[in-house]
This record gives sequence, structure tokens and C-alpha cells, in this order.
Amino acid sequence: MPEINLGGVMVRKFAAELLGTGLLVYFAVGVATLSFGFHVAGSSYAAGVVATALAFGLVLLALAHVLGPISGCHVNPAVTIGAWLSGRIPLAEAAGYWAAQFVGGILGALLLWGTFNCSPLYSTSTTGLGTNGWGTASHIHINAGGAFLIEVMMTALFVFAILTVTSKTANAATAGIVIGLSLTVVHLIGIPITGTSVNPARSLGPALIVGGTALSQVWLFIVAPLVGGALAAGLHRVLYPELPIEPLASGELPVAETQG
Repeated sequence: MPEINLGGVMVRKFAAELLGTGLLVYFAVGVATLSFGFHVAGSSYAAGVVATALAFGLVLLALAHVLGPISGCHVNPAVTIGAWLSGRIPLAEAAGYWAAQFVGGILGALLLWGTFNCSPLYSTSTTGLGTNGWGTASHIHINAGGAFLIEVMMTALFVFAILTVTSKTANAATAGIVIGLSLTVVHLIGIPITGTSVNPARSLGPALIVGGTALSQVWLFIVAPLVGGALAAGLHRVLYPELPIEPLASGELPVAETQG
């Protein structure tokens, strides 16, 4: 059997995470901006919620199948912290995933901003870029405590679903569908409340570009999803205890077990 370059494998994983996170932000946050910034759905707020929720779910569904075999397609620091605390990946690999995801989220947001800037109707201050928020930045004006709670709960549900459908005993053929639908569901409830983050990398990139209130509040949409991911990992360990992952044999390619 030919020798495997593990360094090259890790580079491919990190590149997949950067690319996947960037594409998720570009397309899904793009739909959010069109729906709530440009108001392409007209006066129907509900239509914008459904369109945005479906965009996030369908983009992730596609990415899970395309990038899953390479990196597991976490494209979300909250998913990665769940995978790490579940014992599926080592800390060093998780750190590389986090770096790639945040860089990808920023690059995706920059590309999206550059695209919309080509329109005379776009203004960063009034149209925005699909950022998250609470208080006056929330459709229902929820306070910071409520925003933190809903983000933890949504992320815990999302990451718990991912950890469960990507376990050794799950049906891998349906994992991508469950993951995509889970993200759709949390967006249906979360968009009117916080805009729905459940993904620190998705929140940071647009907030850095928009600045102002979005940037001052982005800490919550970094911390709360990470707490939710950790909570999901603990719950999964209790309800679905798995056998320890055996070390790879010499020359064997590592297999990504987690998607999302």
C-alpha cells in the first residue's frame, strides 16, 4: 500500500472547511440579505423567513454530500466543538478547522458584499448583510438573555442531530438530508428572534463588514453557539455512548465521521 501523506490530507480538510463555510455564507446569507435587506419578497416577512431557512438548509445539504467525504463538512465552529468533545477529532485538528471556518466566513462575506456593491440599490448601512442581533436588531426585540438562550437551544438541537446521524450506527445515506432539514427548522424559529446564527463563522464575517450594532453584538453569536455545541456533545455522550475510536493503521486514510 502506498504511503499516505497525512500533512496533505489535513491541508485538504482545512481547504474544504474554508471553501464550504465561504459558500454557505455567500449563498445562504445572500438570500437573507435579498429577503430582508432588498425586500425581494415584498411585504411578506413570512416569505423571506421561509426562503432564507430553505437556502441555509439546501446549501448545507449540498455541501454535506460534496465536502463530507473530505472533511466531514462541519463548516461551523459549533459543530467542530461538538465533534471534538465527542472524541471524534483531536484538539489540534479542531483548531485547524476553526481557523479555516472563520477565514472562510470572512471571505464569503467579503465576496457577497462585493457582489451587492455592484447594485446602485445597495447600502451597507441600510441594506445590511444578513447579520444577527437582539434588541432593536431583532424582529421581536428580544433582549440579550433571550437571544443567548435561543441560540444555545437551536445550536444544541442542530449539533445533536448531526452527531447522531453521523454516528457509527446511523444510516449514512440519509445523514445529509437530516442535517439540511435540521438547519432549516432552526432558521424557521430563529430568524424572527435573532436572525439565526447557530454558527459563529457565519455571524462574524457579515458583522465585520457591517460594523456598528452588528459588530458590538457578535460576541453573543460566537459564544452561545459554542455553548450549544458543547451541550449537544455532552447529551450525545450520555444517550449514545460509542466505542472509543481505534487509532488508524499505518498508511490508512482517516475517515471524516461528522458532517454539518
